[in-house]
Formats: sequence, C-alpha cells, structure tokens
Amino acid sequence: MAIEQAPSHVTIPVIDISGYIAGDSSRTAHIVEELRAACRAPGFFQIVGHTVSPELRDRLFAKVAEFYALPSAKKSALRQGLSVNGARGYEAIGAEIMEADFRDQKEGFMIGPELPPGRFMQGPNLWPEDGDCPGFRSTMEEYFAAARNLSVKLFRLLALSLRLEEHYFDAFVDSRDSVSMSRAHRYPRTSVDAAKKSRGTGAHTDFGAMTLLLQDEIGGLEVFHRPSSTWNAVPYVEGAYVVNIGDMMEQWTNGRYMSTLHRVISPVSNKDRYSVVFFNEGLLDQVIECIPTCIEPGETPLHEPVTVEAHLRKRYGDSYREYTA
Repeated sequence: MAIEQAPSHVTIPVIDISGYIAGDSSRTAHIVEELRAACRAPGFFQIVGHTVSPELRDRLFAKVAEFYALPSAKKSALRQGLSVNGARGYEAIGAEIMEADFRDQKEGFMIGPELPPGRFMQGPNLWPEDGDCPGFRSTMEEYFAAARNLSVKLFRLLALSLRLEEHYFDAFVDSRDSVSMSRAHRYPRTSVDAAKKSRGTGAHTDFGAMTLLLQDEIGGLEVFHRPSSTWNAVPYVEGAYVVNIGDMMEQWTNGRYMSTLHRVISPVSNKDRYSVVFFNEGLLDQVIECIPTCIEPGETPLHEPVTVEAHLRKRYGDSYREYTA
C-alpha cells in the first residue's frame, strides 16, 4: 500500500532525455527548453529515457534491502564515525536532523569515489564483508559509476539550458577530485498516527548542485509550493529519476534556478520505503559565483562568492550536529 496523494498545486514535469542521448539535435533543443522551465519552477523534474538499466536498478534495490536486513551490530560496525573523513558508511535512525524537533526516521549508507584519505569528503568507503551481504559492494560500485555517468549528461543539458557551452560543467562534475556521493536509504514503515509526529526526512533544501533520486513505488516525497504554502506529493513514475536543483546551483545561477524545500513522510504502508540518492557536490576549490549568462548589465549578484568546500562544511555541520570532519 502506497501513501495516498492529495490534490497537488505543483506539476512535476516528466522529461524524456532519450533524444539528447541519441544525438538528435531537434529533440535536444526541446529537452533543453523543458529543462529550463522546470529548473526555474518548481526546481524538480523527473527524467525517463536515461542510461541506467532496469536490471541494475532492480538489483540495487534488492541488495540494499539485504544490507538493511543485517543485524544492527553488523551495520553499526560500519558507522560513519569510523570513516576517516566522517562522511562514509552507515547512519542509524535519528542520526540526521533536517528539520527542527524531528530526527530523521531513516537509515542511510553513504559511499563516494574510492580514494585514499585526503581532503574534506574524500577517502575510502566502508563496506560489509562480502560473506555478510554478497554482491552489495560490487552492485553499489556499479551503480555509482552509472549514476555519475548520467549526472554528466544532465549537467551538459543544464549548461545548454543556461546558454553555456555544453561541457561548461564537465570539470566540476567529472574530475577525479569531484565530490559525488550516493546514499541508500531505508524508511521503516509506520502507522498513521506515528507518521503525523515524525518525518522520514525533515524539510530541507539540498546542499550541492544537482541531486538524482531513484525511489521505489511506496511514495512519501513531497515538495513545498511557496505561493500556496502547501506540501505536494511527487508521484512515482516507474523507471524515472527525480532530479532537483540544489542550493549551490541556485546561488551559481543568481536565483534563476530554484532550490526547492522538500521532505519525506514516513511510509504508512505494509512495506518499508527504499531510495537511493546521488549527490553532485563538485570540486572543493571551485568558486561558486554568478554565471555570466545569469546576470543582466547593471545587476548585482545576489550572493557573495564562496568555495564549494566552505559551503559544504557549513551545510553538513548544520545537518549532522556531531559532524566534525
């Protein structure tokens, strides 16, 4: 049983990007226009016709469910506090606070590029023993590569939508030192009464530039519609990714593109909810300042320039109260 969806004040566009992937210039021009409109408002859209196979998506969800079925001691042995940079591994229920007075009612497992210990958010991942969860690591790594590849394509479409050269964001999103993270979630099922007093994930905007969400059919993701001050469900579309603009991109575009408040309601269901998020945080030394095509002559940028690292340190520190990396 999925969560019932109330009438919505927000339409989340579904954009088929297969024409861009196929190299069809006329279809690409239409996709770019759709993307531009969606990034201005509501800041959320869904994509189909992408490059991540159904087989990999199904296998990923199966392996994620197997991981979360492990005993608590096995999962806690991979807790983020043991990560050399504090950003990889297992998050217990309540570890993250996105909305005042609510501890998020979800488990998480975070991975990133497999690198030696280095700068902020760079380092090795933590993994369960393969005997405890066979195929989990290989599937997560295969999925990470596929999601990063898809992200590169979306950033190229984003560049075209901003009337920039197609590869404008390539170094930001696809360098060896680009910070990208993938987090698998389990949202425990709950009752109607308990759901009213909790959040799967509290209301927040995303820290980075662009987020890709793969969700199951249970539902629960909601976006906030400012004009009506209402929360609106994001409908499940089979095989689709939910994509949203983050705070970094809103600042980079001088407010032209919108980072929208969103949350996840704890699932009132006979099943747990699973999702896998891919965050594009970028190059730590990249200075986020107004893109030239996003300011008119005589206009003053809305934000002071800031490096990616300074921006992320502040946001992660606000979200994880004990986060000190």
